[in-house]
Amino acid sequence: MSNQPEQQEQLSPLKRALIALEKMQAKLDQVEKAKTEPIAVIGLGCRFPGGANSPEAYWQMLLDEVDAIREVPADRWDVEAYFDPDPSAPGKMYTRYGGFLDQVDQFDAGFFGISPREAASLDPQQRLLLEVSWEALERAGQVPGRLAGSQTGVFMGIMNHDYGKLYVSPSDLAQVDAYYASGNMLSFAAGRLSYILGLQGPSLAVDTACSSSLVAVHLAVQSLRSGECSLALAGG
Repeated sequence: MSNQPEQQEQLSPLKRALIALEKMQAKLDQVEKAKTEPIAVIGLGCRFPGGANSPEAYWQMLLDEVDAIREVPADRWDVEAYFDPDPSAPGKMYTRYGGFLDQVDQFDAGFFGISPREAASLDPQQRLLLEVSWEALERAGQVPGRLAGSQTGVFMGIMNHDYGKLYVSPSDLAQVDAYYASGNMLSFAAGRLSYILGLQGPSLAVDTACSSSLVAVHLAVQSLRSGECSLALAGG
């Protein structure tokens, strides 16, 4: 049995104060070190135009100097209905080109426990988020099913809500159902991922326009260093 407290009581007030200062300095050093603690990126998942659906494919596309910009695919929208070479033409677009992901209409809803009816109301951004996050965890050697109850955080940049506007037009509100809000409001994207995986760490959607993804990564790093979470999924 240690009698250290009794020994400290026998010390002079000056020595006890010195010991207290040393302990506080050690705690302060620990806090300062945590602010710059290195963060390891252990897994990646991605979807980029040009068929770059993995980090390796994306890297190869960069090495090959591939230009992934192409004319608007016919299955996205009728470019003739919206194109006008005059940049000042109201309600028109003056380009016929863009970066497009392939097969965004394909999603294995059952794999994530989502019914076909709910999947129809689900913004493709949320579908892609589930798929790519799962892939990132697999590449990181993390078993998604074992993360339930863990202090794993989710930080996702997201800003556009085009699907909700297209899915329901002001003249036809029949498509609005119990799943419409959760499928299209940006705030639900991160929460859905946390819910499906059973994660207990911070979970938030970030909208800072073009910097959303980078800010999400920044917040994830801060959360890891502060001890709010032990693992984080971050992206956009």
